[in-house]
Amino acid sequence: MQLRRDESVPANVLVIDQAAVAALSGRAGRERLEFTIVDTTAFEAPEAGTGKTVIVDGVVAKIVGIAAREVPGVFALGGGAARALGAIREAISGTDPSQGVSITVDETRVAVEISLVVEYPHELQKVADDVRAAITTAIHTIVGMQVTAVDVTVKDVHYAGAPADEPETPAVPE
Repeated sequence: MQLRRDESVPANVLVIDQAAVAALSGRAGRERLEFTIVDTTAFEAPEAGTGKTVIVDGVVAKIVGIAAREVPGVFALGGGAARALGAIREAISGTDPSQGVSITVDETRVAVEISLVVEYPHELQKVADDVRAAITTAIHTIVGMQVTAVDVTVKDVHYAGAPADEPETPAVPE
């Protein structure tokens, strides 16, 4: 088989001379096959370094809070005082997903501290591990940063069977 450039066809078309193939295989006749070569460079992402992306720490904290709240067994984020302040903030402007979240960002790495209230009877260690995994996945996939640590503090347990007239007292004072 012989590959050659044929000036009579566009530059992205490859011509294969089948006469050589027919001679090798013992078949007579001459066929001409044309294959279009697609230029994939037009579909590649622009090279790194063409601009700068800044992700504000508050955005990362919000993503952490959203990821943690999606974990089964998480009742709320923050301790008693943080939840009270969050309730006031929620009444005024809506939910604060970063409540109970503290982050430290260093270039492309993030360390997270999060406190939460777990619903009874969920296993505390399992919920903490699931929260850690959800946060790590969210930061890595959504933000594109590496996670150095996710420290989870369980501040309280919420028992849904408690009478409504009894105020819930935090297990750990603020």
